[in-house]
Amino acid sequence: MNIAMLSVHTCPLATLGGKETGGMNVYVRELSRQLAARGHRVDIFTRSQDPAVPHEVPGLEIGAYVHHVPAGPEAPYNKHRLFDYLPEFVQGVQALTQANGIRYDVYHSHYWLSGWVARELQKNQFAPIVQMFHTLGAMKNRVARRGDDHETARRIEIEREIMQFSDRIIAATPNDCQHMIDLYDAPVKHIDVIPPGVDTSLFRPIPQLDARNHVAAKEDRTVLFVGRIDPIKGIDVWFKAMALVVNENPSLRGRLCICLVGGDVDDEAMPDAEMARLQALKDELGIAEMVTFLGRRSQESLPFFYASADVVVMPSLYESFGMAALEAMACGTPVVASDVGGLSFVVRNGETGYLVPENDPEALARCLGRLLSDSDLRRRLGERGVQVASEYAWTRIADRIEAVYRSAIQR
Repeated sequence: MNIAMLSVHTCPLATLGGKETGGMNVYVRELSRQLAARGHRVDIFTRSQDPAVPHEVPGLEIGAYVHHVPAGPEAPYNKHRLFDYLPEFVQGVQALTQANGIRYDVYHSHYWLSGWVARELQKNQFAPIVQMFHTLGAMKNRVARRGDDHETARRIEIEREIMQFSDRIIAATPNDCQHMIDLYDAPVKHIDVIPPGVDTSLFRPIPQLDARNHVAAKEDRTVLFVGRIDPIKGIDVWFKAMALVVNENPSLRGRLCICLVGGDVDDEAMPDAEMARLQALKDELGIAEMVTFLGRRSQESLPFFYASADVVVMPSLYESFGMAALEAMACGTPVVASDVGGLSFVVRNGETGYLVPENDPEALARCLGRLLSDSDLRRRLGERGVQVASEYAWTRIADRIEAVYRSAIQR
């Protein structure tokens, strides 16, 4: 098959942990790697954000070609304003397609911006559209705390259109599928529930002492967060919970690291309002000396951070899936997460970790405190997490996606 993988607003080769880099980047990269390894031609089209990066990156790293298509400023740009440059992006993709003399068998579009692009490309060169949203605007608006956090009416309107014209829609979990039906009137017969996968050759159990030495961990205990620094991630709820844990057990002071991997911590040119809010909150709560913002880290280093931690926390207010939870489980580390969205599906309560109500510092603190004080419990949950994560190996997930492609093409 010839597969056009559309990821307009973020490049799958980008370093993880920035404002627009996270689970979707991993998904596009790892799925493309699996499909290319099976002999399919995979072309990834993403917007050029740096004129110093070649517009065409051959498939040396993942087996798929990555095309950086100029559309609007060749710089990081507010994704909410990218819609105005989508026609230029479409023209760029069409020019590349014609120059390479290729016809695609399927368009796999990621996020609503790419879904709009797929429909325009389909008008010129027909192929079925397989859509994955990764997040839904209507769900994000349900948990938005500030005006700036709200998604636009245009996004939600176009998401609704995409759900009607797509040949197949990939939902990450049954909850994700139900949200599409309830909030967007998505046709249930067009939806396939297929979770993202995990690279079990990369994310694997590592002896904790070896992992701690690798990341130069100094404290006795570590509670780890991996992801974007974003209000929707509920990091403030976690900070409040950690203050409760330390107040309950003062002996943890000087022995505990509250560690965050992700975010542009050194970017003084583009100050981040959420980062500033969290910096102020840790001082206010009296936990500043225990909090460490580690910034972005390479994908290859993440298994060592997961394996060095005693607990991984995901206090999100909304999470369509929660790939960090799956990666942590694959590394044998228990997860405490909000009982929302995909996390309710990925984390098995009492089996691979614990689920707690969202925005509930007290409940979160109880679970974290229990795990930090019980090494046997951490070991049992971690061992079971490795077993569960193996069910999500990318080889298995790619089999199912490939079957969706073939079904869409046959129709």
